Amino acid sequence: MPEPLAWQIATVSAIRAETAEVSSYTLRLPAWRAHRAGQHYDVRLTAADGYRAQRSYSIASPPSRVGEVDLTIERIADGEVSPYFHDVVQVGDQVELRGPIGGYFVWEPSLGGPLLLVAGGSGVVPLMAMLRERASADPRPIAVLVHSSRTYDDVIYRDELTSLAANDPEIRVIQTLTRSQPPGWTGYDRRIDRRMLAEAIAAAGARPLVYICGPTLLVEAAANALVELGVPPAQVRTERFGPTS
Repeated sequence: MPEPLAWQIATVSAIRAETAEVSSYTLRLPAWRAHRAGQHYDVRLTAADGYRAQRSYSIASPPSRVGEVDLTIERIADGEVSPYFHDVVQVGDQVELRGPIGGYFVWEPSLGGPLLLVAGGSGVVPLMAMLRERASADPRPIAVLVHSSRTYDDVIYRDELTSLAANDPEIRVIQTLTRSQPPGWTGYDRRIDRRMLAEAIAAAGARPLVYICGPTLLVEAAANALVELGVPPAQVRTERFGPTS
C-alpha cells in the first residue's frame, strides 16, 4: 500500500473543458489508491529556479474508477497553479501530486443517505464525486443537489447533472443562477436561501446527510439555515474556500 502523503509523478491522460474557466484533468497514477468521495490531492509545481507552488484540488471522479483520478480545476486569474494547468498542461504531460487527503468531508455508500448536497460554484466538485460514487451503491440513496452559479455558462457539469436528474427519479438537482439567466430559465435566480433549502429538505426526506462546499459566506449561511430548519448539526459537514467574490 503506497504512503498516502508521498509525492508521485502522474501523467495527464485527458483534458475536458467543463466551462470557459473550468476544466477536468484525468491523471494516471503510478501508485494509485482508492480515495473516498470528498477527498482531495495536493498538486505541486516546481520552477527552474527551485521555487515551488502548491494547491489542493478536490477529486471529481468516483473511487470505483481504478488507476486514475479526475481533478476539476477552476482558473484563478492571479493564481500560481491553476493558470499553468489551463494555459500550459497538455495530454501526456506529467505533474507532481500527493494524496488522497482528508477524512472528514467524505461520503461512501456504507454511510447511506438520504444525501443533501449544497454547492457554490466549483464547490460542486467533491459533491460530484459523491453523486458519481452513488451509482455503485446498493441501494442507491435519495440525493438532492442545490447548486449556485453566476450564469448558465458557469454551471460546472451542467449536461451530466441534467442527465442524472432526468434519468434517475431519486436524484433532484436544484440550480440557481445569481447573476443572469437565459430566456426560458425555470430554475431559481437568487442566492441559496432558507426557502430553497426547505424545498431541498422536503425532497431529500427525513434526517439527510448534508455536505456543503463553496465560498465561506455561502457555506455558513446554508449551514445555519439548515440547522434552523431542523437538520441536526451532527448531520451537517462543511468545506469552504476563501472569501466569496
